[in-house]
Amino acid sequence: MKRLLPVFLLFIIGLSLKGQTSGDTEEGTISFVTSQNVYVKFQSTANISLGDTLYMMQAAKINPVLVVKALSSISCVCIPLSRQPLAVADKILSRKKVVKQEQAVIVESQTIIPAAAVQTDTVQVKKEIPATLKQHVSGRISLSSYSNFSGSSDFSQRMRYNLSLDAQNLGNSKLSGETYISFVHKINEWSEVKNDIFNGLKIYSLSLNYAFNRNNTVSVGRKINPRLSNVGAIDGLQYETKLKPFSAGVFAGTRPDYMNYSFNANLLQYGGYFGHDYVNKQGGNMQTSIAFVEQQNNGNTDRRFAYLQHSNSLLKKLYFFGSIEFDLYNKKKVITAQDTSFAQNNTPNLSNLYVSLRYKLTRQLSLSLSYSERQNIIYYETYKSIVDQLLEDATMKGYMFQVNYHPLKLMTIGANAGYRFSKQDPKPSKNLYTYLTYSVVPLVHVSATLSATLLETVYLSGRIYSLGFSRDIIPGKLNGGASYRYVKYTFQSAETPVAQNMAEIDLTWRIMKKLSCSLNYEGTFEKGNNYSRIYVNVTQRF
Repeated sequence: MKRLLPVFLLFIIGLSLKGQTSGDTEEGTISFVTSQNVYVKFQSTANISLGDTLYMMQAAKINPVLVVKALSSISCVCIPLSRQPLAVADKILSRKKVVKQEQAVIVESQTIIPAAAVQTDTVQVKKEIPATLKQHVSGRISLSSYSNFSGSSDFSQRMRYNLSLDAQNLGNSKLSGETYISFVHKINEWSEVKNDIFNGLKIYSLSLNYAFNRNNTVSVGRKINPRLSNVGAIDGLQYETKLKPFSAGVFAGTRPDYMNYSFNANLLQYGGYFGHDYVNKQGGNMQTSIAFVEQQNNGNTDRRFAYLQHSNSLLKKLYFFGSIEFDLYNKKKVITAQDTSFAQNNTPNLSNLYVSLRYKLTRQLSLSLSYSERQNIIYYETYKSIVDQLLEDATMKGYMFQVNYHPLKLMTIGANAGYRFSKQDPKPSKNLYTYLTYSVVPLVHVSATLSATLLETVYLSGRIYSLGFSRDIIPGKLNGGASYRYVKYTFQSAETPVAQNMAEIDLTWRIMKKLSCSLNYEGTFEKGNNYSRIYVNVTQRF
């Protein structure tokens, strides 16, 4: 049982960037989130440039979370630096620089997210096509190593190579391209890759885009449409037209293979969408989009659904985001009451619902509440052998509550509480995370965070206590952190609880202007077993 324990990485020390910028900060708000991009609205972007790093106040620490890829007079299109969840209405900070733009430090995260930036999405972030087009190419190449070893198992090492590229206005034309490609393999274990190259090679994005004018664009290749983020990647043709404040688009193509994410000509999909954007004089915005999608497998309907998304920050201090998804095709037949014959039942069925509300009571206190309701999505042709089993699965529902309070300038207290339940579960799952952070401890000049996590699920209950520190070692060049966690799990199927001591050390080194290296070590120590993990990442931006 001990060897099957999941790894709980519930706290990773943030990195302070004091050496990069100084001075006052400007506050923006996330207005839209897609699977690849985050859109942030400011009062003005006069002090923001392409390639700048944007930050978020996390437990009283200013941590890097986004990199600017495109911008207009009041908004930025950004890519995330980590897998940390970002939501509409989250506050983002831009730090006024007293050094040149090219001296900025961008600290790379351990995890990689597809990084192709989308140039057009909403009215407020639409970047006008200039009279004279100018080529702009940016991207990054990275190499990562994940090593695992312990006293009771063999050493294993996994390598990952990533290339992301965003090429705008190639040759000063209206043609642009984007790609994000990853290749993963284990050292001395090539059999899976030899059997199928796509077991290691993942093409998340590879497309060409042509802008006829500022209101009409077409793209071909593999691309995630920000208006259709729930659809996922589309291999094919996409067209969008805008007539402010409205936008509409259609697409036709295929889905990536559901086994290895390669190209699969049998998985045809097509659909369309309609959107509306509004920005008031106070800077609040509202965005609504609705889409209808048909997905097939070998010519037979696999799934047909409608998707509605709405975000709203028109009221000061109040932020709302919601999405809802309806399945419009039900292959399961029902018996009619009149003559006991079978009939097709295509009644719309709610498959996904998510709403989030955030309210800032005072400058120091903010509250947020979210609710989710999710059912298993049925692909009748793809998974037809287990459809009967899937149809019996119950709906999963969940609540999440969050509160953040700043009693002192350098101190933050916060708590997150979650509650998830399903009719099939013997009891609901509950979790509570609380923390206390002091951003600059006197004399030692480090950021310190003390936290506690309580878990209760059908299978286990757990307690996790953590203390972490981080600081600049060499301002602008080297940053480091360390943390300690005590974990205790009690499994329903085991009589003896499992206690673990976990230590973590991380370093980030800016070797050159666009070359950086990060190192992370995590050790887990329990009675009879010790586990160690080492992560190394080298990234070159261009």
